[in-house]
Amino acid sequence: MLKKNLGWAAAFAGLIAIGTLSAVGQSSTDSTSQNGSSQQGTKPLVGTPAAPAKQGQAQQSPASPDQNGDTKGKVEGTSNDRLFYTLPNFLTLQTQAQLPPMSSKDKFKVVALGTFDPIQYPWWALLSAIGQADNSEAAFGQGWGAYAQRYGTTAGDSIVENFMVGAVFPSILRQDPRFYYSSQGGAMRRTGYAISRIFVTRSDSGKKQFNYSEIIGAATAAAISTYSYHPRSTYLSTPTNPHMFVASDRTLGNTLNVWGTQLSLDTVTLVVKEFWPDIHRKMSKKHKAAAN
Repeated sequence: MLKKNLGWAAAFAGLIAIGTLSAVGQSSTDSTSQNGSSQQGTKPLVGTPAAPAKQGQAQQSPASPDQNGDTKGKVEGTSNDRLFYTLPNFLTLQTQAQLPPMSSKDKFKVVALGTFDPIQYPWWALLSAIGQADNSEAAFGQGWGAYAQRYGTTAGDSIVENFMVGAVFPSILRQDPRFYYSSQGGAMRRTGYAISRIFVTRSDSGKKQFNYSEIIGAATAAAISTYSYHPRSTYLSTPTNPHMFVASDRTLGNTLNVWGTQLSLDTVTLVVKEFWPDIHRKMSKKHKAAAN
């Protein structure tokens, strides 16, 4: 079934989250106490820490800090960051400051950049291979044709969910799809903050709102993907049963399972995003120490 593929994705994300929290440990508390009030104001967006720009430097790359300390992503008001240097993290900002609202065009553009990033294609291939091995959505059967169908549905699920949550509903409801890094308090407090962002977001004007874009967007995506291109009930011919009946995946129960799994996966991803800057700093320090 569809929920198996999402379940594997959630499992991988959960392992990453556990590793992230273990690696951070108490460093989040230490980082807060050491930086003090410097973390209260505007912070640079998540990205590779860079040394202050030298005087006389005429131009800077898109990923380098500008005079305000902000990193410019390919879309204004976003970042060029990648989780673990690979996974697109363009909508995460290392700041709590109020930023200008994103236009609907920019919301769609940045979601498209992350959704169709080259790293996504092998990720979808892996999930499809796992689904093939588990015989998820059995109505597809086996073989390369079945694998192609599983790849198409896996990619479709990701694309639909990303756009519904990050672009369509934020544009309709005028909500901000960006995740604002906290850094305040210890690991438990920051974990709670990250989890709460599933239910709490900012409007384009900066006010706190219920995160309709996430909750309703994920539900809409689950319904669209389940009832549009996932397999109906069918009969398959197998060596032991030439007329084996396979039930449809287009059910309300499956839709609810997909919705819940997507929300769980997004929640785990937010926790990883919250602690990624700490992991990044640790990895950078180790790299510098090894280089010296």
